[in-house]
Amino acid sequence: MQRPGPFSTLYGRVLAPLPGRAGGAASGGGGNSWGVLGSHVQPPGRAQSGTRAGLGSTGTYDGDANSACPAPSTMSKAEEAKKLAGRAAVENHVRNNQVLGIGSGSTIVHAVQRIAERVKQENLNLVCIPTSFQARQLILQYGLTLSDLDRHPEIDLAIDGADEVDADLNLIKGGGGCLTQEKIVAGYASRFIVIADFRKDSKNLGDQWHKGIPIEVIPMAYVPVSRAVTQKFGGVIELRMAVNKAGPVVTDNGNFILDWKFDRVHKWSEVNTAIKMIPVIFS
Repeated sequence: MQRPGPFSTLYGRVLAPLPGRAGGAASGGGGNSWGVLGSHVQPPGRAQSGTRAGLGSTGTYDGDANSACPAPSTMSKAEEAKKLAGRAAVENHVRNNQVLGIGSGSTIVHAVQRIAERVKQENLNLVCIPTSFQARQLILQYGLTLSDLDRHPEIDLAIDGADEVDADLNLIKGGGGCLTQEKIVAGYASRFIVIADFRKDSKNLGDQWHKGIPIEVIPMAYVPVSRAVTQKFGGVIELRMAVNKAGPVVTDNGNFILDWKFDRVHKWSEVNTAIKMIPVIFS
């Protein structure tokens, strides 16, 4: 996809390997591109840099964000990897007097925990912009300063997770349904850091994540949008259904989510451009 301009300073990933292997958590800042498919907002005056692909939205939900971090003795290897990645992102990139974009998902919980620790230990002055209701509650739970884009339209650093990261740093995001707000927050951030554990690392998109690429859409248009995507790119689209509620999943914005299960590796830059041109899509 065409890489949006707001990510002009630093874009990369902090990807934690399987705990116990050499190397620890690796910080991946400074690459030339990363990917997410969907509608980004490009603020005026910011240069466009690089190209990348990926599909879906920005945001992944891996678990219960309100649950406490398990004790090390009982923490799973995956949870340890999430913790390594989240804490590495905060240690390497969070500085005093920053406006932070806080993503959604279980990996973000570890980052927020470390941010809260550093605020107390170092008396940091930080302002946090949430990307979802879940992120908002997480910010409040840990006693951080909550704000919004009305008061802070420019963000210094956004930290978020991913459902899958390929060898070219293309991303699939949106598994947790927090697509649009995550895109907006990331789009207005000078730097964007993706944190993920070893399970999210793939050679090609779709190798590890089999649930499809999330697309947020206005409810009245989900049928024509589904037809437009599959007619042009193949695969199958499913309307995401709720688990403990009758009917479809409804996002924080009152929209539906389509999961596009693509059947081959695409040129993601072309897919991104084409999908963003479809009316009433927000991913």
